[in-house]
Amino acid sequence: MPTTASRLSNLSESVIREMTRVADLYGAINLSQGFPDFDAPAELISAAIRALEEGHNQYALTWGTPRFRLALANKQSHFMGLSINPESNITVTCGSTEAIVAESMTPVNVAPDEELL
Repeated sequence: MPTTASRLSNLSESVIREMTRVADLYGAINLSQGFPDFDAPAELISAAIRALEEGHNQYALTWGTPRFRLALANKQSHFMGLSINPESNITVTCGSTEAIVAESMTPVNVAPDEELL
């Protein structure tokens, strides 16, 4: 039976979650996680309800929908003065931790018998 890669043994829960527990324990202001202390704008709530009612309630493609990636590429192309290809230069992630791991591991090619961490 295959075993889990040894390089994964050092992975743990995000430190952000631990910081949230400590902040809660001491009644501190939590600057580690995005917990807004205000309601979402009414326009956003209406748009979310409309999207759900129109059947937009499934997971998106792992790397982001083509329309969303195109919008990001167009915006960043404008602000950065670069030609950004939404198919090869844009990846959407579920959060910053996923983005950091993807960014860190992208340029690294580890052979099966090598340790990453």
